Amino acid sequence: MVFYLSAQTIYILFLLFFICSICGQLYLSVRQSKAVLAHRSHVPSAFVQSVSLAEHQKAADYTLAKQRLARYEILFQSLLLLIFTLGGGLDLLAHLSQKWVQHDIAQGIVLIGLFALVNMILGWPIAWYRSFCLEAKFGFNKMTMATFIADQFKGSLIAIIVGLPLLYIILWLMRILIAANWFGGAWWLAVWLVWVSFSLLLMWAFPKWIAPLFNKFELLKDDALRTRIENLLQRTGFQSDGIFVMDGSRRSGHGNAYFTGLGKHKRIVFFDTLLKDMQISEVEAVLAHELGHFAHKHVFKQMIVTFILALIVFAVLGWLLPQTGFYTGLGVHEVSHAMALLLFMLVLPVFTFPFSPLSSVLSRKNEFEADRFAAKYANADDLIHALTKLYRTNASSLVSDIWYSRFYDSHPGARERIAALQTAVKAD
Repeated sequence: MVFYLSAQTIYILFLLFFICSICGQLYLSVRQSKAVLAHRSHVPSAFVQSVSLAEHQKAADYTLAKQRLARYEILFQSLLLLIFTLGGGLDLLAHLSQKWVQHDIAQGIVLIGLFALVNMILGWPIAWYRSFCLEAKFGFNKMTMATFIADQFKGSLIAIIVGLPLLYIILWLMRILIAANWFGGAWWLAVWLVWVSFSLLLMWAFPKWIAPLFNKFELLKDDALRTRIENLLQRTGFQSDGIFVMDGSRRSGHGNAYFTGLGKHKRIVFFDTLLKDMQISEVEAVLAHELGHFAHKHVFKQMIVTFILALIVFAVLGWLLPQTGFYTGLGVHEVSHAMALLLFMLVLPVFTFPFSPLSSVLSRKNEFEADRFAAKYANADDLIHALTKLYRTNASSLVSDIWYSRFYDSHPGARERIAALQTAVKAD
């Protein structure tokens, strides 16, 4: 027996979670701003010797500016959500798609494409302001307007090339499997398998064919650093497709390092901005931290968790899809498979916001484990120095509100993280 929800129930639940989500996000943002502002006048004791007051205050002002923008974004995105749902925006887009094309799958593709286009255009002003006003004010933006426009164009083109076939296959499967009632109504299982396959394909292809469309990747030329890294890789038993340097300075003054890809296409990537500020031993420590994620199988575990959560999401969609109340309760009257996909994905963040701390807790746990791995195979002091430099060059706040951190921070707070590494030094 299938449990159905009435339109009124859906409507009340949506408004309840919507209000809680907005108020929660705004409340946490204000808490973060107050915590940062309260400590702006003095450097935390753990960093007095390594971070100047001017650098600390720059990080505080940068964080406060980002939080102000974030609050505007929360309100703007919330307004858009109401316009698209209860305001009839999705119905309007559905009418346009039906007017332009006749085939049901084509209508669905046009519907989702129109939504993506409108959403992208409306998001441009904030994206522009973030890069050319906020980031520029604090000396981080290196992007030209030509690069900004080119990135938008290339991103849209890739979304079409990759997303169009995936969307067509999903809509085609939904039409065939639902009509034939195959898999006992569990059509969402087949759709989930397709989505997982596409996700793995993208992870495999990203470093080789997609990332180079946006940045230049060159093999590491520093012989001393490359030798040091190769020795570390040998000690840890890690194999990669190469050690690359990315021209991150074309867009930003922020520094970073990361791993990407699957199988033989795994790559180690350093931002050129990171290498400019780091000693060889510090780069080795940063890399050892990243290797710790692979040694503890964090990437694999996170991928499995993501796929399981996606399976649950598709199962819930399968339960809601035949329920008329799901659409009318959210202000939609043009019912279709594409509309079900679009509407569900649009409102999903509203209902999942209360669960945000769960993923953050797991991520911070993984970061601590990776730090301990780095302390074992490199040097904890070097990692402390490297992290402190990253906090300075990226203007990362050394202070964070405890509840804001629990909800949003994927990495431990600066003081907490450094204290754990100092404990590792003493243990040695």
